Amino acid sequence: MLRAVAKTDSSMHVDSTKEARSNDRGSRHTLFHAVWLAANVLLLLSILATAYSVVWEYSTRRYLRGFSDAIVPAAGGPEEKIEAILHWMANGPARRDAPPDGSLRDPTETLNYASLLKVCGSATNAFLNLADSAGLSSRRLLLLDSRRLTVHVVAEVLVDGRWIVVDPAFRTILRDSSGGMLTRQQLADTATFAVATAGISGYDPSYTYTRTVHVRLSRIGPAGPMLRTLFNHVAPGWEDSMTTSLLLERESLATLTIAILMVMLLALIRVFLRWYGAHRWGIHPLQMRARVYRAVNAFLDPGTTP
Repeated sequence: MLRAVAKTDSSMHVDSTKEARSNDRGSRHTLFHAVWLAANVLLLLSILATAYSVVWEYSTRRYLRGFSDAIVPAAGGPEEKIEAILHWMANGPARRDAPPDGSLRDPTETLNYASLLKVCGSATNAFLNLADSAGLSSRRLLLLDSRRLTVHVVAEVLVDGRWIVVDPAFRTILRDSSGGMLTRQQLADTATFAVATAGISGYDPSYTYTRTVHVRLSRIGPAGPMLRTLFNHVAPGWEDSMTTSLLLERESLATLTIAILMVMLLALIRVFLRWYGAHRWGIHPLQMRARVYRAVNAFLDPGTTP
């Protein structure tokens, strides 16, 4: 009798243990499939965002190409092309003056509003986008004050192996007394700076070149210095890159880049989830082609059980 009771208790204990394990396994499977579904949905959305961004960037490039072809001489040298862009900014056709509803990083906006072409940041945005379409190597340059806050934005253009300074807001190339184009290193000299800006009406003397950066990460808070250190380690010279400036100045290109990175990241997460589920929990989710095949069969033959 006692043996029978003990055997029954032992059997009940084993059954409860199996049930607990089964419930635990079911919970894990439910969690895994939820995460798997979320990863696939996000991956699909990222792919759609990438496709949209490709079309957006392509249309933006075509728009800018049309602009640059109309105002920049194709056979001209770098200096002639720079002067042509600045001349159009200063003396182009009448433009809308009201501020736009869209982004200030969208060249289709900055090129068409007189109010934006008067502001250093958006004027530099317009110049850099046109310079890129005209085949010029250019990048933005931020002038900082003693608190490392941005006081003015200009452009640098590569001419004869030198990064010369162009001020789109004042529609001018900064030059020395003999007419030579100046670099930011030369403009850091007080006397040279005074000569270069003496003839520019309304030029603020605080727009000095003693403190300059191409990208100011400090505005995003304490994470800024850490990101700069990381980027410098992973990709030395990233800050001086023309591509970096273009990413910051063209919304469509930045969106495309982020979308591509998201696709790559989510694809890696999906691969990891498949590996983890198979090796840790013995879960083998159906591959996409298998799902498509079963869905097509179900559609073509409604009587078929998927």
